[in-house]
Amino acid sequence: QAPRQLGCTPRYIEATTLNQSACQAMAMRRSLALALLGAACFDGVVGKQVAVQGNMNPIRKVVTLLQQMQKKVTAEGEAEKELFDKFMCYCRTGGGELSSSISGSETKVPALGSSIEASEDQLTQAKADLTSSQVDRSAANTAMAEATALREKEAATFSSSKSDYDTNIAALTKAVVALEKGAAGSFLQTQGAQALRSLVSDGKVNMLDADRQDLVAFLSQNSEYAPQSGAITGILKQLGDEMSKDLSDITGAETESIKIHDALIAAKKQEVAALSATVEAKTGQIGELGVAIVEMKADLSDTEATLIENKKFLAQLEKSCSTKTQEWEERQKTR
Repeated sequence: QAPRQLGCTPRYIEATTLNQSACQAMAMRRSLALALLGAACFDGVVGKQVAVQGNMNPIRKVVTLLQQMQKKVTAEGEAEKELFDKFMCYCRTGGGELSSSISGSETKVPALGSSIEASEDQLTQAKADLTSSQVDRSAANTAMAEATALREKEAATFSSSKSDYDTNIAALTKAVVALEKGAAGSFLQTQGAQALRSLVSDGKVNMLDADRQDLVAFLSQNSEYAPQSGAITGILKQLGDEMSKDLSDITGAETESIKIHDALIAAKKQEVAALSATVEAKTGQIGELGVAIVEMKADLSDTEATLIENKKFLAQLEKSCSTKTQEWEERQKTR
């Protein structure tokens, strides 16, 4: 159906007393306005509004529609600007945060590398110290064991020698007492006399040969020995004194050996205790360093991966922001 030509009917002309030229001019202006509105409002809205507003001034209708379009375009522009401003805000804040994160990562990566290297050096040194302490502790324990074995051997030797000295000195003392009492015959029948005779005969006692012969002769008799009792008593006393002195010497040596051994064992025990503390400390340090190195290496790997991703994302963000800015500037020119 052809659109109605509002405002240009004979009744309209008579009512408004417009001449024909004025009506033609108005028709031309109306046609121009409809042509401008046709492209944007071809969906039928204009036809409906014209039908409803049949008696409205055509120019007013065009102005009203243009104003509505202007409001719509303005509202769309404002909404678009708000979105653009938000995107630009994200470009600034997001880009700043990414740049800050990248800067922190670039500082952290070499720092972690240095820390890992230093910790690995400490770990190597701790392992060397641990091995050294273990070796030294083992050596100290071995030294104590060897010293104790030697001390036990020396103690056994001393005990045997002391027993012999005690037996021989006792026999000499009995012999002297028997001779002085005139009871040499009865002494010669005792086990002490037999032990003394064996001692003198075997050459275990350092004495003159003449004295040895006289003493052996005395100890070998089966009867009272009177003529030479004075000389034999002197030999026995001298021999007893020498044995007592020898016993005193070995007893002193034994006492000194015990003292030296005890001091050595005490020092070695202190050394072992200190080395054991070092072993324990180094073992703990090695464990802690091992865990720390693993954690730092994992942190380094994560930091490097994050750094790569952040650089990549920042480049994409900068490109997107630049593209968006250019598009906005072009749109502002054509709006």
